[in-house]
Amino acid sequence: MADIVDPKTRSRMMAGIGGRDTKPEIFLRKQLHAAGLRFKLHAADLPGKPDIVLPSRRIAIFVHGCFWHRHSGCHWCSTPTTRPDFWKTKFDGNLVRDERVQSALRASGWRVGVVWECGLRTPYADATVEQVLAWIRSASGDFESAIVRERGV
Repeated sequence: MADIVDPKTRSRMMAGIGGRDTKPEIFLRKQLHAAGLRFKLHAADLPGKPDIVLPSRRIAIFVHGCFWHRHSGCHWCSTPTTRPDFWKTKFDGNLVRDERVQSALRASGWRVGVVWECGLRTPYADATVEQVLAWIRSASGDFESAIVRERGV
C-alpha cells in the first residue's frame, strides 16, 4: 500500500512525534496521581529514563507505543511498506535497547513495568490502570499490561 501523503509531509509528521509526555503517558500519570501515588518523571539518573518512577518502591514504568516498540499481535503494530530495511533496523534497535535498559534496571534492584499504548485506549484504559495499580501495590516482580488489541478488532 502506498503512502497517502508525500515524503516531505511524512517526514515532518514523523519528526513531530515526541518520546515523552505522550497522551497515553499523561493519561496513566493522571490516574496514578488520582490514586494517591507520587512519582518522578523521566529520571535521568536511571537507565533508559523511565517514563514514571516510584523511587520509594523501586519501580520504573515505561509507557510503550505499540508501533515503535513492536507490541506483538497488536492492531497498532504495523510496519511501513516503504524502506523496509530502514524500518527493520530501527525496530530491531528499539527492541535491543528496551531489553538492555530493562535488564540494567533489574540488575540494580528495580521492578520494571511496561504499559502498552493500546491498553490505555478506550475501552481498555480502566482495566489497564487497575492492573498497574494492583501490580504497584503487590510485591510481585516485573509487569507488562496484558490487554492486546488483535488485528481486525
